[in-house]
Amino acid sequence: MDALQRYLEDHSKGTGPVLEWLERETRYRTVHPRMLGNEPMGSFLTLLVQMIRPRNVLEIGTFTGYSAICMARGLEPGARIDTIEIFDEHNDLIREAFRRSGLEERIVLHTGDALQVVPQMHREGRRFQLAYIDGNKREYCTYYRDVKALLDPGGYIVADNVLWDGKVWDQRNRDAQTEGIRAYNRLVMQDDEVSAVLLPFGDGVSICRKHAPSVCKTSG
Repeated sequence: MDALQRYLEDHSKGTGPVLEWLERETRYRTVHPRMLGNEPMGSFLTLLVQMIRPRNVLEIGTFTGYSAICMARGLEPGARIDTIEIFDEHNDLIREAFRRSGLEERIVLHTGDALQVVPQMHREGRRFQLAYIDGNKREYCTYYRDVKALLDPGGYIVADNVLWDGKVWDQRNRDAQTEGIRAYNRLVMQDDEVSAVLLPFGDGVSICRKHAPSVCKTSG
């Protein structure tokens, strides 16, 4: 861990026994522990939920549950998170982490492909006020379109890893993940139905807010 990351973690308040336990278990029990969330992103997600005060949150890609726990900490009573994880090999760890957090009643885990789960939620008439995207980078544009259809006016979409270790601005990088992130960043910036900002925070965070219909760009 470099000195800057250590300083950021030492000056954020999102950690604690449960998340420290989850960090250790993720390192011991998973093949790609680097995918785990950390500080200050965890504290940021908690504060963001507290500011927006959503009734329903949708998460695409929870890995071992770190980000879901952080967001659940900020929820008001009666609110909930639906989190989608495509792989099932970490389900025992995820559920144990949720139980240890004391927030398992606020979090619903869906095991499956978000490209199938989210459209099903649309057919069921589900609505959300906040969505957090941290899944397959190649599918970010599809996630965005599907999630936006479920989002109430005034709702927010937050996407992580939108700088992708700095690969997005180096045109020599043409792998599918980098191209997927580039396409996502262009899509959001060209969408007249949202306000958006891309922040150089962590590995890059995109935040956009869906306008009410009267705010959208008109012809003429």
